[in-house]
Amino acid sequence: MAEASWPSEAEVNEMRNLVSSMAGRDPGEVRIVASPYRICPLGAHIDHQGGAVSAMTINRGILLGFIPADDAKVVLRSGQFEGEVHFSVSDVQHPVHSSKKDVNHTTDSPNRKEEDSRWGKFARGAVFALQKMGHSLDRGITGYICGSEGLDCAGLSSSAAAGVAYLLAFESANNLTMSEVENIELDRLIENEYLGLRNGILDQSAILLSSHGCLTYMNCKTKEHELVQLLEWTKWSHSWATAIEFKAYEMHKDKLDSDLAKRAEHFFSENMRVKKGLEAWTSGNLEEFGRLISASGLSSIKNYECGCEPLIQLYEILVKTPGVYGARFSGAGFRGCCIALVSADVADEAAALVRAEYAKAQPELAATIHPDAAALICEPADSARLISPLL
Repeated sequence: MAEASWPSEAEVNEMRNLVSSMAGRDPGEVRIVASPYRICPLGAHIDHQGGAVSAMTINRGILLGFIPADDAKVVLRSGQFEGEVHFSVSDVQHPVHSSKKDVNHTTDSPNRKEEDSRWGKFARGAVFALQKMGHSLDRGITGYICGSEGLDCAGLSSSAAAGVAYLLAFESANNLTMSEVENIELDRLIENEYLGLRNGILDQSAILLSSHGCLTYMNCKTKEHELVQLLEWTKWSHSWATAIEFKAYEMHKDKLDSDLAKRAEHFFSENMRVKKGLEAWTSGNLEEFGRLISASGLSSIKNYECGCEPLIQLYEILVKTPGVYGARFSGAGFRGCCIALVSADVADEAAALVRAEYAKAQPELAATIHPDAAALICEPADSARLISPLL
């Protein structure tokens, strides 16, 4: 199996040089966390309900280069945002919606820009999560974080990727060893308890558990997972926890009001699509796998009732494009992007056609998007990981 293509040697070397210049240290001392973005081919909007989902990472994501500090100070810069974040890992961190105003920002400059305050929350959230789990941090980091160009707020879980990156960096700096399962819970604390977001564990699980060339299956109710290679017979006995609930739904669905009936239909039909999708993947039937992805996209529109006109039009263009096996939304469903499973032989032609057709459907919006970022061809990637220093 070929190795993942991200990050490239050039990207790693550039990050080493940036952090070296920032910290005044040798490039060989720089440690780098590669935290990829993820896609979810099947399992839309059901992870937070304990449903079954599938996911994989892509060869785009966040790189965080850092050098452990000699003290508790944290100094951070970003490739996407202005300002410089300063705080100490010895400060007790509190949720951003806490009534304890400014307690977790005591070491910041009073002139700190609001934009700095916003993007610095993920680093503070990582410290909050580690503190909440009883870990004492003594060493901060001097670091530089940068996401793949053109994919900010694209619906590929950049927030979870950032949280995971900071967790791995602070753990490395403080010689803490955590399992993937422990880091999934730590990132959940960042998103649910520190930032106050109401989401499930799909994003961080995919980022931490995926492997190049594999489809990651997760049961979000039992938290079991499996890595399934294409054309691989799986011996694992999948327990579909919704079987009994589905029978109850079939018996009583006529008693639900219209909106609840649609949401329930999406939940149960999406769970079934995940099951069938896993079977299609393991048998190498990409046509069927793609058909299920498109059916998931349609259910998100008709039953879950998410999506805005620009996203829905993009979905409709993609499913009609030659070479596309299937497509659906990625992200919250009201902004973000569409993902598509495309034959590698015609990927460039498909991307060009989608760009042209979308420019006709949404000329004003398309004019604001750089052509190189309008349609990106991605490959499967590995899980989040630490790239060791050279020295």
